[in-house]
Amino acid sequence: MAKPSGLPRMAMSEAAGEPAGGEGQALRLWRFSCAFYAQPGVSEALIALQDRAGLDVNLILFALWQGACGRGRLSHAELMAAERSAGPIRAAIVLPLRALRRKLRSDRDADIQRLRERIKTLEIAAERIVQGRLARLTGTPAGDAAPAARAAAARANLALVLGPKMAGADEATRIREALEAFLRG
Repeated sequence: MAKPSGLPRMAMSEAAGEPAGGEGQALRLWRFSCAFYAQPGVSEALIALQDRAGLDVNLILFALWQGACGRGRLSHAELMAAERSAGPIRAAIVLPLRALRRKLRSDRDADIQRLRERIKTLEIAAERIVQGRLARLTGTPAGDAAPAARAAAARANLALVLGPKMAGADEATRIREALEAFLRG
């Protein structure tokens, strides 16, 4: 996920083409993702998992949201459906935009850096489309899910997305710790 540095949340919403005042599952997922991503150490941990293990940050955030918001644990089949939903946009749009943005990072030319920021805005907009597709896969939250059950579901979903190889990684530990603080907060 591109780090929306310097953009307030309203600008991120407007840049992605969705009215900031709208509601719905996609907006709830986006708001959760932005708030959780902003927690200390989370963006770095997610980007490290993305770069080191090829994991999809939006899929991780979706899985965490699914549990934390009372929608429960994802099954393996549901995770596969989510990957199929997000995969084409991620592969055709998000990853090429990210690669181009990163390639331009070291260029000192001010015009190129302005262009890089515009590419970043497009990358964020594409990620928002991915999250909208993921959000459409969800049901309604269980209104009676206790906070401990929600936290347990979010942790289980994280482990499912990360798989056994990455579930024990330092980055996964940082995400779990941030999740606990986030849910208490």
